[in-house]
Amino acid sequence: MEREVRLVPYFVEKELDVAQETPEGIEMIQAPELWKEGITGKEVVIAVIDTGCDTEHPDLKKRIIGGRNFTDDDGGNPETVTDYNGHGTHVAGTIAATRNESGVVGVAPDAKLLILKALAGKEGSGSYEWITNAIQYAIDQKVHIISMSLGGPTDVAELHDVVKKAVDENILVVCAAGNEGDANDSTDEFSYPACYNEVISVGAINFNRESSYFTNSNNEIDLVAPGEKILSTIPGGKYAEFSGTSMSAPHVSGALALIKELEDREFDRTLTEPEYYAQLIKRTIPIGHPKSLEGNGLIYLTVPDHLLETLAKQKAASLSV
Repeated sequence: MEREVRLVPYFVEKELDVAQETPEGIEMIQAPELWKEGITGKEVVIAVIDTGCDTEHPDLKKRIIGGRNFTDDDGGNPETVTDYNGHGTHVAGTIAATRNESGVVGVAPDAKLLILKALAGKEGSGSYEWITNAIQYAIDQKVHIISMSLGGPTDVAELHDVVKKAVDENILVVCAAGNEGDANDSTDEFSYPACYNEVISVGAINFNRESSYFTNSNNEIDLVAPGEKILSTIPGGKYAEFSGTSMSAPHVSGALALIKELEDREFDRTLTEPEYYAQLIKRTIPIGHPKSLEGNGLIYLTVPDHLLETLAKQKAASLSV
């Protein structure tokens, strides 16, 4: 059995030297509407387990609070998290790029990023040991959210155990569903850790709310987010549009940071992991695709209360059938 974890495949659409905009995906999930209420992900710590990051990117350097390398890149130096692929920097930007009047902005522009490099080289591959060690480190650092746009075909007990441990510690674990889809919702494509019931598995749609042809379908998909032609940061202080469920997952990681700040304020206490998950799913809207493709629907942070009530009744009715 294959014992390698790899990047969830993604596609480079185009690269840009400069940018100055709020990416369309950020707008699509309604993040700017929460910013107007002062909800920007403050004090929420998100561990990005990926290929590392350009920690000097002008849109990211103020968001990064630390990092650690678990790979054999750079002689295994634990202090060096150089991103030789670009994927990790792109994911980090979608989650939390700073609002600084230039470049791009992330879903939660005041969240804190802990960069954990667990995939190596230009190809972005690694061992299950690197991934499990990175997750354990995130647990030890008491992060609030773990974001992973990676996966492998093998269900490894050690990986599942540490994921369950993270959830038991009240950490939300977000994973890209995978890009092995065949555009047929009746067939299942599985990637781990996304297929573990304990994680939040995110599929991809385009800006027309159409299901992406590459997105995996299975009964563990929780929700979908924008995943095609997503503009974000890449190494060298530059920008690029990537496509893949790798790009969908960080939209949800950032959204959870906003939800955590909002709900902790509303409830005046720290919620449990299941309670945060419930608040996330409450902010989804069905968009007409089979559940194996969209789960509960598109993350939409400003679903009106009356629509929430209607959707809740619809979901309850479907469960009683």
